[in-house]
Amino acid sequence: MRKRFFSILQYIIFLGGGLFLVWWQLKSMTEIEKNEFYSALKNAHYWIALPVAIMIILSHISRSMRWKLLMEPLGYKPALKNVFAVTMIGYLANAAIPRLGEILKCTFLAKYEHLKSDKLFGTIIVERSFDIFCYFIFIGITVLIQIEKVSGFLNKEIKIITTTTGIPLWMKFIILISIVILLIVIIGKLFKKFPHNKVIVGINNFIKGIGEGFRSIKNLQKRKEFLLHTLFIWTMYLLQIYLAFLAMNGTEHLPIKAAFSVLTLATLAMIATPGGIGSFPIFVMQTLTIYGIAAPLGKAFGWVIWGVSTGLIVSVGLMSLLAIPYLNKKKIQKS
Repeated sequence: MRKRFFSILQYIIFLGGGLFLVWWQLKSMTEIEKNEFYSALKNAHYWIALPVAIMIILSHISRSMRWKLLMEPLGYKPALKNVFAVTMIGYLANAAIPRLGEILKCTFLAKYEHLKSDKLFGTIIVERSFDIFCYFIFIGITVLIQIEKVSGFLNKEIKIITTTTGIPLWMKFIILISIVILLIVIIGKLFKKFPHNKVIVGINNFIKGIGEGFRSIKNLQKRKEFLLHTLFIWTMYLLQIYLAFLAMNGTEHLPIKAAFSVLTLATLAMIATPGGIGSFPIFVMQTLTIYGIAAPLGKAFGWVIWGVSTGLIVSVGLMSLLAIPYLNKKKIQKS
């Protein structure tokens, strides 16, 4: 009961934060900005949504196929239609309640394919661990291919901070390093003193899960296929944004490098609030300002991308939820 209460409370906080951000974004706009924002939405080329939607679906299919590869060492060979259906159901659930999707994916697939859900959870840990690793690589690539843009932005922000506070930059750096070292020492002592604490045990298990995940990937028989699917998934993510630049007058000139930056920050937005509600347009807007895009236009662009992606997840996720019993009618009758 207590666990359920905290899960509901967490959901309310996350969703409430997202809704607040939506309200705050619209509330904080001046009349001129509102006019520019609605004008950008009104004049958008919405036909771009079709090829973008196709890319989104292809990335989800590829993700489903990659998950199947992780099940093969367990002796599991589920039907792709079921893996794809539960993947979309998982996305639908995560858009409402963080991490619920992972649970539903495993329970639904275990039910219709007669598999063990606990082993499926292990494959989810592997997949998530690898995705985190890939995300950090993507951040590194994003910085390297536009080091001048990133350094220029950081120099500008650092000058603003130094000017407003009056504290020398070298002193701030020393203070920051000292705080980081102090936190590491404190956390290390807490881990040693309270090894059986639920939070500490959970963190240790998560770290072990990441290690086991990478070891299992190393032992995969179809490693090249797994890596190709990963490359394809991230390529589709990137091209969705790059193609979406064509949807608005004012963003069509943006280079592929800008798409790298948007994807990097937008991924964080999806973690910040359920399905990125509210936070996604803010993160996209702040990123595009680096490339000289006005805030209202950047915000409108963020809403368009988020709307297409979320709309697709909701529609396909609901269809999958309704269709999966019929797709497995024969299996249910036999059991």
